[in-house]
Formats: sequence, structure tokens, C-alpha cells
Amino acid sequence: MASNKILVIDDTTVVRVKVREMLPPGNFEVLEAKDGLEGFNFIRQEKLSLIMLDFLLPKMSGWEVFQQVQAQPELRKIPLVIMSGRKEEVTEKIPEPFEYFEFLGKPFDQKQLINAIKSAMAKAKQPRSEQVPVAAVATNGTVATIAVKNGTAATSTIANTTVVTSETEVAASAEVNALNEKIVTMQAEIDGLKKQLAQVVTFIKQKFK
Repeated sequence: MASNKILVIDDTTVVRVKVREMLPPGNFEVLEAKDGLEGFNFIRQEKLSLIMLDFLLPKMSGWEVFQQVQAQPELRKIPLVIMSGRKEEVTEKIPEPFEYFEFLGKPFDQKQLINAIKSAMAKAKQPRSEQVPVAAVATNGTVATIAVKNGTAATSTIANTTVVTSETEVAASAEVNALNEKIVTMQAEIDGLKKQLAQVVTFIKQKFK
């Protein structure tokens, strides 16, 4: 069984096959996802050695997948290569320099692919300085944004109300809220698909009676 699992998330079959064929022979297992939602499910379920993520994807964009991965400490440790045919699409959301992932422009050759993977693995090992923005509601409905960095809580005073938040509480709250929202959305989608499938099956049965 392959010990290194590489996930390629791209809606283009040619790109997924290209990555698989360009990887050097070795103890690799390449997993493929054709959209962001399928890819993120793989990320949560599998123990991955590398993620290759297209930035423009159906169902759940590469940017949304990136945000979900970064919100969870265990997932953001996985080496990440973001792919795009237009680098400006990425830099609009994530300004350079890219500290914790590697960018790979399309189209690419084998040498560029291998170099991007090596760079992503090196960047994933770098220590991070955590900075988590949090919105706290103060008096009169005013919203104060607090940034927590390097374990130090920042304070913001609005309308004589001071808010102090620890890094651990901030990170945990943000992760839980994001996951709960995603679970609700996914469950609604699943329920909708089940309902549609049941209607189709009923319709077919009636037609063939």
C-alpha cells in the first residue's frame, strides 16, 4: 500500500492525469477530485502527504477550500500547491509572498511540478505566527475587530466597552463556527439531492407501470 497520498483537486481531467504521469516512480497513491467539495471531503477523510489545489473550481472554489484548510491546525500542516492559469486570481485573495504554500502556474512541465512540490513541503515545515481576526459586538451595536498574534491578546475599546480575547478561544470559536456552517450547508444539499432522486424514481416507476 502506498504510504504517500497526493490529492489533486482540479476540474480538468487532463491536468489530473498530467500530474499523475509526471510524478516520479515511487511509493505514491494519487487521489483525484473534480470539484472543491469532493476535494475537501478527501482532505478531511484521508491522511495526505500533499494537496494540489486548482483555484477555480465548481461547487466549492479553491479559495473556499484554502480558507477551510487554514482554519484547522491539523489540515494546514499538509504541504499545499495552489494551481492557476492566472496568478492574479490568486494574488487578489492571497497577497505575495506566499509563505506557507507554493504557487504553480498552468501550463507546467515536470521540472516545474517537482520543484513546486519540494518548495511546498519545505514551506509547510516553517513555524507560523498565528493571526486570527475576530468580530466582537460592543455597545450600541458597534463591531470591533481584534487581531491576536503570537499568543498575545489585543484589546479594542469601543463605546467604553473593552474586549479581550485569547488566541486559543478565538481559534476554537472560529473553527467550530466554520465547521458548523459547512455541515449545515452540506446536509441541506444532501437532503435536497435525496428528495430530487426520490421524485425521479417515482416518476420513472409511474411511466413504466
